[in-house]
Amino acid sequence: MTVVRPKKFLGQHFLKDKNIASKIVASLQLKEKSFVLEIGPGTGVLTEFLSQRPDVDLQLAEIDRESVAYLKVHFPHLTPRIHEGDFLEMNLNDLTNNKIHIIGNFPYNISSQIFFKILDHHDQVEQVVCMLQKEVADRLAEKEGSKTYGILSVLLQAFYKIELLYKVPPGVFYPPPNVMSAVIRLLRNERTRLSCDEVLFRKVVKQSFQNRRKTLRNALKPLNLPDSVLKHPFMDKRAEQLSVENFISLTTEIEKSRGASHKI
Repeated sequence: MTVVRPKKFLGQHFLKDKNIASKIVASLQLKEKSFVLEIGPGTGVLTEFLSQRPDVDLQLAEIDRESVAYLKVHFPHLTPRIHEGDFLEMNLNDLTNNKIHIIGNFPYNISSQIFFKILDHHDQVEQVVCMLQKEVADRLAEKEGSKTYGILSVLLQAFYKIELLYKVPPGVFYPPPNVMSAVIRLLRNERTRLSCDEVLFRKVVKQSFQNRRKTLRNALKPLNLPDSVLKHPFMDKRAEQLSVENFISLTTEIEKSRGASHKI
């Protein structure tokens, strides 16, 4: 009999409450049969409910060999759909040319890395339903003006509508984590592309929050901005005071100033 032991180095906390598992799967909103990738299925508590949905074309990404062996025994019909390896190293374009919906109980130790990976494929990833540390979930859904509003808040909200759905207590996991968890849903918004250079946008956002206590005039010094940008009204504010649209507008101004300097 295949036994899966939770591994600390993989950040594994197995959900054991099937009612919550059913609720998470029900939170996945699909209009038609869609490609759904479950990240880290573990012992298949979500997989069981996902495989029962006729609108789900299910694929699994699992790095843990014990979990892969377990899934092959308990869900033999899904064996050809199990991608053994690190999701962070996978090329999503190799999995499908279609839109992707992602679901999973994300390992807390790499949840931010997973979201940066999703950002790299925002044109393909249509929806994300996941459970993660509540503190991180709060941060992703937060709006400007909050001390927890940060880099991923801005970058993800540029392309996704983020909903904090519900909290999940530690006791429904094995082993129980030391923190509260929460389920969130990310749905692609109508923005197909930014009105500014996306690479520069990310750079501006990251640099702004790396020195979040400073005004943007000081925080963005490493970018060697021209005086025309340094005089912008946003420069007297701190990163947490700017909305997603403000950051897009600021990046556009920086882009324009650099274009002008190149022409001189």
